[in-house]
Amino acid sequence: MELKAELTAKDERFREESLNGPMWKVILKIGTPLALYQLLSQAFTILDTMMAAHISEESVSAVAYLAQLNAILSAVGGGLAVGAGIQISRAYGEGDLAMVRRRISSLYALCLGVGVALLALILPFTSAFLRLAGTPELLIEAGSQYFVVQLFVMVVTFVNNVYIAVERARGNAGRIFRLNLMVIVTKLSLTALFVYVMDGTLVMIAAASLASQLLLFGFALKNSICGKSAFSFSAQAVTAQREVVAPMVSNSVPVIAERAFFAFGKTIVNAMCGVYGPLMVGAMGVSNNMGGITTNPQNGYEEGASAIISQNYGAGKYHRVLQAFAAVLAVNVAMSAVISGLELWQMDLLASLFDSGSAEFHDMIVLVYRYEALGAVPLGINASVLALLYGLGKTRLTLLLNVARVFVFRIPVFWFLQNFTNLGEASVGVVMMVSNVSVTVMAVVVAAAVIRQFKRSYALA
Repeated sequence: MELKAELTAKDERFREESLNGPMWKVILKIGTPLALYQLLSQAFTILDTMMAAHISEESVSAVAYLAQLNAILSAVGGGLAVGAGIQISRAYGEGDLAMVRRRISSLYALCLGVGVALLALILPFTSAFLRLAGTPELLIEAGSQYFVVQLFVMVVTFVNNVYIAVERARGNAGRIFRLNLMVIVTKLSLTALFVYVMDGTLVMIAAASLASQLLLFGFALKNSICGKSAFSFSAQAVTAQREVVAPMVSNSVPVIAERAFFAFGKTIVNAMCGVYGPLMVGAMGVSNNMGGITTNPQNGYEEGASAIISQNYGAGKYHRVLQAFAAVLAVNVAMSAVISGLELWQMDLLASLFDSGSAEFHDMIVLVYRYEALGAVPLGINASVLALLYGLGKTRLTLLLNVARVFVFRIPVFWFLQNFTNLGEASVGVVMMVSNVSVTVMAVVVAAAVIRQFKRSYALA
């Protein structure tokens, strides 16, 4: 039986615009809603941290530490969505609609199966898993039940990540923004209710996350079951055929590895921060959240640009691949300079939002972020390079860059600063600056080599 796969008029118009429209307009149209969502998402994370601070200082550190462990596990679903999304966008650019539907349907089934399997493997051994990850006993006591609920959040998010990747591939950045804004508002409202009105615990904060993700899951189900659309789920289209699944898995494995290694590396850094006391772990987490005000919008443009690059690469529009890279690079650098500059200007005000009235905690946050902010513009360049590499399917190179960022330029440097300098607590911020600038230099070298080879391969001037 032949698989039905069609494009709506809206999808047809977007494909035409992506492949032939002014590239600046395309990047801004797709990337801006994603960047705004990422910025709002970071604001929600910051507010979440502030609400955790209302419970206790230990709660802030628990949330910061356990978030990295959750990120290691979430790397599987997130990596599958990103890596497979590249192949979905490429098939869309090629005009192979049946392949688009087969890959989307198979990806949904794969992510759901992996999520349930991880839940079954970890849930019965939560405390042992946290100890194995080096979590301090104080934070296990404060956050183990929180982590259990976050495991369920992870499974739902696996499916939601696929849905977001599909909407991104078809250019529905506005829909992504609206749906995720709904999730953020729901999450914050419930968290505020649980913490400030009901005097709740960290578990209730996690429950608010679960409720908001289930809301998005409902919309994903509704919008993914829509007849003959190439972007809808079909049980008939689920397959294990090599030509459908292999390219998705091949692209996804390096992305999964890079995200898991990066998150794992951050847990090592957090543990190394522990020599300065539990508050420094929380201060670094807060500093990372403040840095995310700049880097999360960068990631939004990175995601949008990678989809555009992949579509144009699939359609043989090779000159437009480089145009897209140039456009996202200019946008990310300019945006990063403005946002990080504003943050440095109001650094004391921002730190006061998280310090729980503790002058010591406030000074720690300022000390770390003063250095971390200096890497914001270089990371804008790095994000643009990653957009190019993802779009071209060169995920092994993105793996190399992200692993080097933590395991070459961060952990060894941090060890050196702690053991052979007198920087003390300042080394926490210095190592962030050094690693972020260093990986950008490496990314520029990689990009130059990839672009040179790309031009030679396709006879571009």
